[in-house]
Amino acid sequence: MKPTLFILAAGMGSRYGGLKQLDPLGPGGETIMDYSVYDALRAGFGKIVFVIRHDFEDDFRNKVIAKYKDHVDIDVVFQDINNLPEGFHPNPERTKPWGTNHAVLMGKDVIREPFGVINADDYYGPETFTILADFLRSVEGKKGEYCMVGFKIENTISENGGVSRGLCEVSPEGLLTTVTECHDIRRGADGHLVQTLADGSTAPFPEDAYVSMNVWGFTPDYFDYSEKAFIKFLSENADQLKAEFYIPSVVNDMIHNNKCTLTVKQTPSKWFGVTFAADRPATVERFRQLVADGVYPEVLFS
Repeated sequence: MKPTLFILAAGMGSRYGGLKQLDPLGPGGETIMDYSVYDALRAGFGKIVFVIRHDFEDDFRNKVIAKYKDHVDIDVVFQDINNLPEGFHPNPERTKPWGTNHAVLMGKDVIREPFGVINADDYYGPETFTILADFLRSVEGKKGEYCMVGFKIENTISENGGVSRGLCEVSPEGLLTTVTECHDIRRGADGHLVQTLADGSTAPFPEDAYVSMNVWGFTPDYFDYSEKAFIKFLSENADQLKAEFYIPSVVNDMIHNNKCTLTVKQTPSKWFGVTFAADRPATVERFRQLVADGVYPEVLFS
């Protein structure tokens, strides 16, 4: 059985200023998702599942999914603020969705095989999808054996502002021991990496770190654990306006309770994307160069 790729495409892209998932960035008007789907198919993924919001479903189907319908099986699921376990209700004033792991839970009824999870608005490179697909094929029929594809921090920095990344602590055996969300990572005036702490002060960020870019590999049992973790999360946070249920939080909990092992697979790929509107020109140029270099054809899907 071929693995499935689950693409998180429900975010607003507030810092960028619009629905960047639909922004045409390639020479032929391709979105970043188009390149991810193309790379995934080359790597051997057999199905794509998108999680989106109902309010841009028509645009998404017309501008994105229509390109792929003759190339791969597609499913669409929806993240909704009211999609909660029985007995729970959101604060009436809450407007934010419930976070990345809530989005992942939306796939539980359509995914039965090992699956990868990625962001819709990040370019990960062909090597990343090959690494992810190879791992997922190796864990078919197993439980509690997951992976994360880690990037060198130097390959994930934006020139136009600080970025948030998950700092990975890895055992000598290559297993993730914990992932810590770090914010506003950027190069300081002296050229060294710094991060902004919760109190507003800055601190050095390790130059040799591997970080999470939200590239995960799971087997379907992950849904079962996530459902239980979500109920616990809601029992403490259902009335909150901004609390979010994140993938790293669930992964950390599973690791610390010996419910899974999570292998960190290192990729040589260089990330790029459109975290900020000012990132767009460089991203357009990078895609143009990748096509010129023969990494991608001029037309991805025809």
